[in-house]
Amino acid sequence: MVSGGVRSDASIHEPPALEDPASVRDAVNELARLVDDPDGGLALIEDCQARLRALRETFRRQPRFFDDDMLVALKALAGRLRERRPDPAAVLADTFGYPSFRRGQREIIDAVLEGRDCVGVMPTGAGKSLTYQIPARVLGGTALVISPLIALMKDQVDALTEAGVRATFLNSTLSLEERNERMARVASGEIELCYMAPEGLNGSAGRVLSQMRVSLVAVDEAHCISHWGHDFRPAYRTLAGLKRRFPRVPVLALTATATQAVVDDIISQLAMTRPMVFRGSFYRPNLHLYAFKKGAEDRATRAPPVRQAVLDCVRSRPGDSGIVYCLSRKSTETTAAFLKESGVRAAAYHAGMPPEARAKAQDAFRDDKVDVVVATIAFGMGIDKDNVRYVIHRDMPRSIEGYYQEIGRAGRDGLPSDCVLFYSWSEVVTYDKFAGDAADEVADRVSAQAREMYRFAES
Repeated sequence: MVSGGVRSDASIHEPPALEDPASVRDAVNELARLVDDPDGGLALIEDCQARLRALRETFRRQPRFFDDDMLVALKALAGRLRERRPDPAAVLADTFGYPSFRRGQREIIDAVLEGRDCVGVMPTGAGKSLTYQIPARVLGGTALVISPLIALMKDQVDALTEAGVRATFLNSTLSLEERNERMARVASGEIELCYMAPEGLNGSAGRVLSQMRVSLVAVDEAHCISHWGHDFRPAYRTLAGLKRRFPRVPVLALTATATQAVVDDIISQLAMTRPMVFRGSFYRPNLHLYAFKKGAEDRATRAPPVRQAVLDCVRSRPGDSGIVYCLSRKSTETTAAFLKESGVRAAAYHAGMPPEARAKAQDAFRDDKVDVVVATIAFGMGIDKDNVRYVIHRDMPRSIEGYYQEIGRAGRDGLPSDCVLFYSWSEVVTYDKFAGDAADEVADRVSAQAREMYRFAES
């Protein structure tokens, strides 16, 4: 049964009602019997964890039901239950259905299970989400996952629920009644993973933190916390106090791209303590990269204008899924309209559109109802679609970091995919204008990143 993002699994028994000292003593004895069952697997461990949560909740309400001997026994049982933590490889296979870890996943998971803070810089498609989803199952308690994207939260919670993981999200899409119901489940310890937007930490959802037994704090798209990052979001600065609030809880920061300056800023902003830093390889042999210069060179070689060139690229891959990135909202809309007029199943996506329209475009792309999404950089983070066959940049990205992240959305299934870049010096000038009103430090960084990207394209 699915309700509010949580599945009631038949393998997890409902703990008995604890209404008096005798029922509490019976529950402690039954827990002791189950904890020491040598044949118990993951389902039994989950059952024991549920029973232990029920006893803790009863103690908070009725401490007089517990004598000193029962408290000593419960402390010992909790320790033995921790020793019976499931093996991460078993969780990978039994819960998620994968036979083996990808590069970097096990290293990060082991660091988290040892209680270490960790920064994971892993390319799109490397399986970052498993590095906190598996520890959430192993550690018990509730993993707090900070994510900037509401659509991604729902997709991940739906997938986790289908796999039998007790997960939910708290964000602005919920009614007051739904939010209060989910917060009660989180507070009771029923939830293994709770997704929140960074803005929610200072809102009503953030109040539940004081009632949670937090086992792990995972910060997705962690580059958003850094002024040096290519997608800085001020709301991420609210995460700075999480480590002070949960000093003994490991913090895991994940991002698809980060320079050393961004990594250093993530560590500082999240107040991490001697974190392990893992950098995955960004070499993707199935991605084929092409760059074409716009402007005078087009005219000299009689090459078609960039809009026609984009159409030619799309038409050469009929029926394939692709993303076309544009610099401005206006060019996003005009390019999408041109493709549709030319018979292409295309949709526009940018931050200026109403949320319902953005969600409709994203869902249509995910469900293969449109072949091409023409978008600004607002589109893409967390898109769980492995058959994107090409990514076209109609305009030059503002940084190599952003370029890596955007082309990483192609070919996540490992099949050959194309990444086509159109660029010109005029876009470097445009980025300089964008940064004109910013502080000198920010303007200088934007200018340097754009020039670095131009040199990369030229090479």
